[in-house]
Amino acid sequence: MSAINIKTTLRNYILIIVGTAVMAFATASVLEPASLITGGFTGIAIIVKQFTEHLIPGGIPLSVTNLVLNIPLFLITIRLKGFHYLVRTIFATLMLSFWLSALPVIPLAEGDLLLSSLYGGIFMGVGIGLVLVAQATTGGTELIAALIQHFLRHYSIASIMWIIDTAIVILGAYLYGIQMALYAIIAIYLTSKISDGIIDGLKFSKAAFIITEKPEELAALVMDELDRGVTGIPATGMYSGEARNMLFCVVAKKQIVRLKDLAKGCDPNAFVIVTDVREVLGEGFIEHQGGTGTSV
Repeated sequence: MSAINIKTTLRNYILIIVGTAVMAFATASVLEPASLITGGFTGIAIIVKQFTEHLIPGGIPLSVTNLVLNIPLFLITIRLKGFHYLVRTIFATLMLSFWLSALPVIPLAEGDLLLSSLYGGIFMGVGIGLVLVAQATTGGTELIAALIQHFLRHYSIASIMWIIDTAIVILGAYLYGIQMALYAIIAIYLTSKISDGIIDGLKFSKAAFIITEKPEELAALVMDELDRGVTGIPATGMYSGEARNMLFCVVAKKQIVRLKDLAKGCDPNAFVIVTDVREVLGEGFIEHQGGTGTSV
């Protein structure tokens, strides 16, 4: 394993540890005290815990239900995709169960359903987003969504999770009433949007197309000062009939202002087009990684 792969693997496992801790905090300290069923196996675990409190002091722990529900799903996935596919997911699931049992409960918005749904959705979205960036899931509906997304690439994992979790919320509405379900939907919506934002935000870049009379000078400045590659694309002005070299460059978000300044300083008449790039793979950005999304 190369140094780059070791660094990437270490980063991913750190993201899983941090992400599952945030998810556990959202579940135990925000959602469960407010009886908000936001879907997922954690949502089912909340229902089980509260309905078993009269049988067992404190009810069946969230961590126990989370593990028990995931075991059959793991066995099915191993049979279909192999054990290698589940290594990170098993680790993430174990970490989530660990944090659910280890972290102290610190109610943030006890008695306030609106704040509970807002805080719960935000924290859960951040936690899930970090885990998904690490190319893992915590099992449950996340793993189901990841398997569906493997075949339906045009849907994001977070969006598929939103659909699955809605079904679980309907169960929560039947048990706790429609008002609780409506607050839970707020949390689910925030979770989906924030997790999607984290996934896209960590890969988000800017692309610039620059038509200039000084392509060599500007390209040299960009490569020297921004340490980014530049591609020259032959182009012809249809009005003037002049042949020029259009520059194409992809930079990080924070570099786009400097790129525009360089273009203006080099050629005040430069024509610059800036567009968003959702994902960039390759040198200087996100390294190519082989295998499935949830492998080691």
